[in-house]
Amino acid sequence: MQQLDGATVDVLIIGGGINGAVSAAALAGHDVSVAVVDRGDFAGFTSQESSNLIWGGFKYLQTYEFGLVRKLSQARNRLLDAYPSSVTPINFLAVFDDQAPFPPWLVTIGSFAYWAIGNFETKGPRPLKNAAIKELEPAINTSRVKGGLLYADAYLEDNDARFVFGFVRRAVDSGAIAANYAEVTSVEFNTDADHPWTAEITDRTTSQRYTMQARAIVNATGPFLDEMNRSLDVRTKHRIAHSKGIHLVVPQIGTGERVFAFFDEDERLYYVIPMDGRSVIGTTDTRVDSPFTEVTSQDRAFVLRQVNARLDLPTPIAESDIISERCGVRPLVVEAGGANDDQADWLQLSRRHEIEASHERKVLSIFGGKLTDCLNVGEEIVELIGDFGIRPKPLHEDWFGEPSAAARAEFLRTANAAGIGRSLPGDASILWRRYGTKAAEVLERIVAEPDLVWDGPPYHRGELAYIGEHELVVHLDDFLRRRSGLSLTETPDALAESRAEMARILGVKV
Repeated sequence: MQQLDGATVDVLIIGGGINGAVSAAALAGHDVSVAVVDRGDFAGFTSQESSNLIWGGFKYLQTYEFGLVRKLSQARNRLLDAYPSSVTPINFLAVFDDQAPFPPWLVTIGSFAYWAIGNFETKGPRPLKNAAIKELEPAINTSRVKGGLLYADAYLEDNDARFVFGFVRRAVDSGAIAANYAEVTSVEFNTDADHPWTAEITDRTTSQRYTMQARAIVNATGPFLDEMNRSLDVRTKHRIAHSKGIHLVVPQIGTGERVFAFFDEDERLYYVIPMDGRSVIGTTDTRVDSPFTEVTSQDRAFVLRQVNARLDLPTPIAESDIISERCGVRPLVVEAGGANDDQADWLQLSRRHEIEASHERKVLSIFGGKLTDCLNVGEEIVELIGDFGIRPKPLHEDWFGEPSAAARAEFLRTANAAGIGRSLPGDASILWRRYGTKAAEVLERIVAEPDLVWDGPPYHRGELAYIGEHELVVHLDDFLRRRSGLSLTETPDALAESRAEMARILGVKV
């Protein structure tokens, strides 16, 4: 926060979800001076409520959005190449029963088109008969099934918020200022100034106010974008519509080796997704007027009814089996003058993004988007910021991605020599996935302070101390929910005994 006080930057990015984080990393990587602020924690709203899927949008073939599917598939391929430890190929097992809107043969044809659109860079699709489905996943009830399909996409090994924070960390390493719990409480625009925007930033933990100036603003506030644009006096051709989605985290269903894809009773796709020895069931698509949502008893009943009808379990999944819940809104892009009142039209809306430039006010507004498309968003922001007279410099190195395979191999050798996986609990590859270029520093802290604070997956005292010092953790939930996924995979009762110790090591309040 003190770095913000009196700061003068090229670009102020408002919003620290995936769109704001990649914008900060991309601009800072091109030597543009940047500050990125969020009134909550980074990825603390929409970007922590995703499905953790990195996929090309197979379902968008249904609405003939071939260009979007092509773009998303290429984006998925880039992420697979850039983050081989974090973005992992995974098979999807799609099952078609009497409530599926399409026959298996038609979806199989579509899957081969999908594979081709993605340059054949994933495993090829394979149609399945009921016996093969049952052999792969005995937990699936095939009594009403007409056929199945195995095809490939990708997902995040760690949670979505951790992935987002990686871009924030990359931006800071390139010289950006990043502050969470920092709310833009007022803005002024002076057309005669070299840095026309003056912003007042309020520290939400202390209520102290700071003032800074910027040549341009990127509005990356997701579901709050229209509200922020009104504050900035910016008018746009698009607006945001809110779609509520929920996920239920339950004990592992099936083998945990693949994603299940079903159609619910309203003919909408939902998934059963593996996550750290658990399963995530969802999501739903419900039109809402407010970004602030919660899981209702009706939501739980609906999701459990859908999944239990399609599984063959000794005991149906009950509300008492729910470990945690995720609930958020997707900010969908619609025309500013459009009503989108028809429910059928509503359900056809895709997760595309649009970036609008207000040259008069020097504001870029990022509408919509998803994790898969994040690199495209960052690159488009770099290109568009030049229209405001801000000239990004050529890259000296990529602004995204993991270090080289050679660097990873060297770290694994070092970790093995230090005893990770032998005398010290843990997995060196997980440390690499979590910390990348910082993994060696974290390893040193673990060796110095090896006591376990949490087991399964292991978190050592030294690792938590590093996170507390370097990962902008303000509240305990920042760690439990976003820097790790412990509050997703563990019940509050299971975490209760460790909360105070974790908070003490992190240097935050419980």
